Amino acid sequence: MSDEDDTESDGNGGTEHGHHDPDREAFSHDPVGHAEARAGMTVGELADEYGHAGVGAADLHEAVGVAEAMFDDDVTVFFSLAGAMVPAGMRQLVVDLIRDGYIDVLVTTGANLTHDAIEAIGGKHHHGEVHAEGKTEREHDETLRDEGVDRIYNVYLPQEYFATFESHLREEVFPVLEAESETDGSVSIQRLTEELGRANAAVNERDDVDEDPGIAAAASESDVPIYCPAVQDSVLGLQAWMYSQTSPFSLDALADMTPLTDIAFDAEEAGAFVVGGGVPKNFTLQTMLVTPGAYDYAVQLTMDPKQTGGLSGATLDEARSWGKLEKDAENVSVYGDATITLPLVVAAARERVENAD
Repeated sequence: MSDEDDTESDGNGGTEHGHHDPDREAFSHDPVGHAEARAGMTVGELADEYGHAGVGAADLHEAVGVAEAMFDDDVTVFFSLAGAMVPAGMRQLVVDLIRDGYIDVLVTTGANLTHDAIEAIGGKHHHGEVHAEGKTEREHDETLRDEGVDRIYNVYLPQEYFATFESHLREEVFPVLEAESETDGSVSIQRLTEELGRANAAVNERDDVDEDPGIAAAASESDVPIYCPAVQDSVLGLQAWMYSQTSPFSLDALADMTPLTDIAFDAEEAGAFVVGGGVPKNFTLQTMLVTPGAYDYAVQLTMDPKQTGGLSGATLDEARSWGKLEKDAENVSVYGDATITLPLVVAAARERVENAD
């Protein structure tokens, strides 16, 4: 037997173990434990239990630790929000992160801003069904079409709320920006999101809406810029284009690049909290390509696999090869439905940070 072979024959064609190098480089001597779930546990305690386990539980536990480090006052946090997170019920979580100082920059979709505004001015999303009993999914969606109801998986939105939203934009948001466009030639997309937040808050208070004024309002009030690089891919963007056909109102798609880059350039340390993929993810990560530094911390919550080569599932380690993350950055990707993983990671990280204070 060679010196390099760590097994020996047991006489039956098999091998017996026991002659292993005690200094095996790839073996951590860290046995997997078994997570406990007890009545009365805090979310932070549950996240600690995840750390005893393996597979996705271990990743989520690691994500809590990275998020905890990212939520330090000295770290500039870029929060990327893609997917139907507002319709799915994640709106207040993001609002609280903004108001409590955990987000310095928000990058999101026009769709999330549309649904955020709908709730701010009195609309609601509703629990629904993927398909009704006795009907195929297609037949069910045909019925919803006839009844004027839009479906986002198991969430319903009556179409009349879009009409209310369109009136809100034309009466409360676009006229202000139209006046600025007449003077300056155009306005930035970030200026649109800021004015949307102001208008959402004003109408929410004026009409005594029960629901919180929302993400854009919280960002506007907290001086947190919202960047929406693909705003035209939404009802918000469609309405902005339609309004521009009969007015001087115009958006400058490049105007946001300088202030966004300045924030990244001035950050002593930077963290990327990436929910979902798509344009917000890439826009957030590519910001570091034109700065001397890169992200020091990063958490990604996604359901997209890396094997397709697509951006949405690309690992944060891959982003390191591009120079978007520092070589020694703390980062982790968690694969799972973000409506499940996001509240767990945020609640556990906030518990640790706020209990430490």
